[in-house]
Amino acid sequence: MLLGIDVGTSATKTVLFDEQGQALASHTEGYPMMTPKSAWAEQDPEDWWRATVNGIRACISTSGIDPAEIKGIGFSGQMNGHVMLDKNNQPLRPAILWCDLRAVEEAEEMKEKIGARRVVDLTGNTAIPGLGAAKILWVKNHEPQHYDKAAHILLPKDYVRFRLTGDFATEVSDASGWQLLDIHKRQWSDEVLSKMGLDKAKLPKVYESPEATGVVSAEAARETGLKAGTVVAGGAGDNPAAGVGMGAMTEGRSFTSIGTSGVPYMLTEKVFPDYEGRVNCLCAASPGKWMMMGCIQAAGFSLKWLKDTVCSAEVLEAEKEGRDPFAVMDELAVGIKPGSEGLLFLPYLLGERSPHSDADCRGVFFGLSAIHGRPHMIRAVMEGVSFSMRQCLEVYDELGARLTDMRVCGGGAKSFLWPQILADIYGTEVSRVQQAEGGAALGAAILGGVAAGIYPSVEAACDNVVKKGDSFQPDPQAHQYYDGYYKLHKKLYYDLYKDFKTLAGL
Repeated sequence: MLLGIDVGTSATKTVLFDEQGQALASHTEGYPMMTPKSAWAEQDPEDWWRATVNGIRACISTSGIDPAEIKGIGFSGQMNGHVMLDKNNQPLRPAILWCDLRAVEEAEEMKEKIGARRVVDLTGNTAIPGLGAAKILWVKNHEPQHYDKAAHILLPKDYVRFRLTGDFATEVSDASGWQLLDIHKRQWSDEVLSKMGLDKAKLPKVYESPEATGVVSAEAARETGLKAGTVVAGGAGDNPAAGVGMGAMTEGRSFTSIGTSGVPYMLTEKVFPDYEGRVNCLCAASPGKWMMMGCIQAAGFSLKWLKDTVCSAEVLEAEKEGRDPFAVMDELAVGIKPGSEGLLFLPYLLGERSPHSDADCRGVFFGLSAIHGRPHMIRAVMEGVSFSMRQCLEVYDELGARLTDMRVCGGGAKSFLWPQILADIYGTEVSRVQQAEGGAALGAAILGGVAAGIYPSVEAACDNVVKKGDSFQPDPQAHQYYDGYYKLHKKLYYDLYKDFKTLAGL
């Protein structure tokens, strides 16, 4: 048996798998996100640990297995945030999360101190407030008492690893999102750290994702019910782990994740830096491989926002029928033609990261008229998020990374409409995978299996475990029809750019 633990933004999901990738038990436990100021996002690290403990205990209890049967454990987790611990290993402040955009000035400071192009040469990415280094620098600049007292700085999943094993460790995929890693050498960059005035001694040891980083401690075994000494792998950030769980571990294999955020991902065997900062290039969860990744800040979040603010009738209907409200919304939107009868949506409810790194842009319904109702708005949201995803794929192609296969995962993949919209807008086949509990948790478990010697390599595990499910074929007529709307979607951001800045200043 293998255990995959995904430390997410809204919840921690713990899944027990057999070595064929079949889920035997699953537990999800949520927790709040704090927003003390506009564009800030924080969490209490203790919430992650409590959710992990409860998840492990629930999976062991539900499955009825002997914990000794669990041979490997892997973590995935939300990327680009950090926890600062004092010398007694206690958090000094709430964790700053990936979606926190407070560090705008610090991103510019990085460019000034290191050089804008040199930052990309070393880390694979331009300096932006959404990545981790700027956030750490923000604490150093604005809360020096916390930075000075910090004995250890950990990524979210690596804090949970520490609680489970007692080891201060990370791995290359998550670490590269911090922008403190030399993405070519796959180790901390002395040049970046020295020019930013950051202390390397505060950072954890870096491993490859399928390497063993430690074992379950006796103390954690008592708390979780696991067997002490169980192997714990490096794991991966949530999207690199999803790459494993989706079987996207050979050149050009891609997936689109539609969760709270949206991620178009592509596996590569060389570094493709984007000096314009539209997309990220990070280490993949397998030695000698990298990945291209964009992040649409409000993907599934946009549809949830619409459900919560506009679709009360659909929510009520779903409650009466015991159904998922998103399924009811799907049924409404499927009757609307591609293009939503001239209604476009820009999904910038939380600002944006890809392909526009812009904390000031905001969501827009464009073309709204008296003919439009909730069904049009639902479909327009799905289309708008998909248009932004396609922009990221175009950047990959421009940089030289070629798409060979596209898969879809996340909550949006459960829709019977959204994967078809993706296929029609991308102009390529889009597939689900067979595993109902695929994605990041399965990827984390597979990495745990490699670390424990169950599989010889990440690639071999993916070939044996991850199988394609149903596929959605693009409609050539719909794809051609969407092209006009897609061009307008891209143009609207630039047309409104100055207006977004004006609005931010009012």
